Amino acid sequence: MVESGDFKQLIAGAYPSLTTNQKKVADYLLNNMREAAFLSVTDIGDRCGASKATVVRFAQELGFQGFIDFREKLSAAVNSEFDYLARLPLRGDNHFDSLFMVAKQDVDNINETINSLNPESVRVVIDAILTARTVFAAGLGISHLLSDILSYTLSQVSVRSFSLRHDFQSFAEQLHQVTPDDLLILFSFPPYSSETIVLASEASKRKIRVVAITNKMTAPVTEYADYVLPVKSDNLIYTNSIASCLVIINAFATEIAIRNKQQALKHLQNTNDAMTRSGLFFEKDHP
Repeated sequence: MVESGDFKQLIAGAYPSLTTNQKKVADYLLNNMREAAFLSVTDIGDRCGASKATVVRFAQELGFQGFIDFREKLSAAVNSEFDYLARLPLRGDNHFDSLFMVAKQDVDNINETINSLNPESVRVVIDAILTARTVFAAGLGISHLLSDILSYTLSQVSVRSFSLRHDFQSFAEQLHQVTPDDLLILFSFPPYSSETIVLASEASKRKIRVVAITNKMTAPVTEYADYVLPVKSDNLIYTNSIASCLVIINAFATEIAIRNKQQALKHLQNTNDAMTRSGLFFEKDHP
């Protein structure tokens, strides 16, 4: 059974060769795949501002016989997900309470992220983390917070990792620290920072491997990325939700700890011993 995540990968792979109007269809599908699975060719064209012929040619460009063939396979994939999407039930007596509204949105984000990600893509990124001399992370705004969290979390499982700062030095000035033996992980969410895009571009020119964690496969940073992990960041207000990113970061650390159990445990023990000797742990209750 083909999954909707495979459709997104297929569309993203074909995206550079699509015409301008076909890219309108691709953009709509990447963001509205479940809705599109049950729409007619006319409805999809109306929603993205493309002609029926463009929608049909788009389906053929992806390797399907036509729109009907494309929609049948997409519908089957979407239908197969519904049971899975109910695995994280959320209950609240007051559906207008912001606590439950935000929680439901984040649950939806996490579900859609897990469903759309290709497990093989995640495995390849973890392999890249483990084979890198050093992992550098970067981003601006809330993405800078995520880069700090990623760097800290990886360091807890004995991965040499640093977050590029954005204070007295620009990203471009710090890029000289990064070599082709390293890995650069970039967080980029709307509104996209031009400095992050430039960093990705310069890193690519220097043959530095780039991982992009962003909200869609066609985000600007993906043009320069070797690996792309799309995550849902929808929020009820104007900021991006970080819930899905935190799941991904935790998954990285968990898988790395499982693969390198002895090394991770040794690092944890050494850290605990150092903090105990320094008196940084509070070991007794207050009187």
